[in-house]
Amino acid sequence: MARAKRNKSHRPVKVHDRRSQDLPRNAEVAAVEVDDPLALEPGEKIVTLRSIRNDPLGRLHSHRQIDEAQYQGGRAFQDDWEKAERGPQAVDPTREYVDGGRVREPITERQRKAVLRLNRAERELGADGSALVHEVLVLGMTMEQIGQRRGLCGQRWIDYFARRFRECLDRLALIYGFATESRFATERR
Repeated sequence: MARAKRNKSHRPVKVHDRRSQDLPRNAEVAAVEVDDPLALEPGEKIVTLRSIRNDPLGRLHSHRQIDEAQYQGGRAFQDDWEKAERGPQAVDPTREYVDGGRVREPITERQRKAVLRLNRAERELGADGSALVHEVLVLGMTMEQIGQRRGLCGQRWIDYFARRFRECLDRLALIYGFATESRFATERR
């Protein structure tokens, strides 16, 4: 007679390990904890790898050189820039061909609000600050490249641009609501 099997709870500790085991040679990644998209219960987290190779903001955040509010403020600025940008667009082959130029699409409400937030950020950052933020967050330049572009070489200039960029990220965190003015008043004391 066969023995009856016990009812064991089958609940392994780690069901899915979604981290890549084979990375390219020139990969620069950082481990980051995110919400699990396949979670059964809300709030479950998983550890994933984020590429930081062409992402100066992600690199600064993963090396703990900027805090979460500065990171979120920078990402909000990048998001607004992408919404507001109306650069060259690909040709849509599904549309009917018409001789002549294309009619420009109207500006959406999201684009209008993004432009208003960008204008406010530019006013509060000033000319130099907004240029620095644009070079890092939109063009993806490093502090050394910014110094070379302006004809200012040396470690002191790199440190100055890094410090000034963190000040601009503080201001962006305030503008986008990820930080409060009282937070910065207590840090400066």
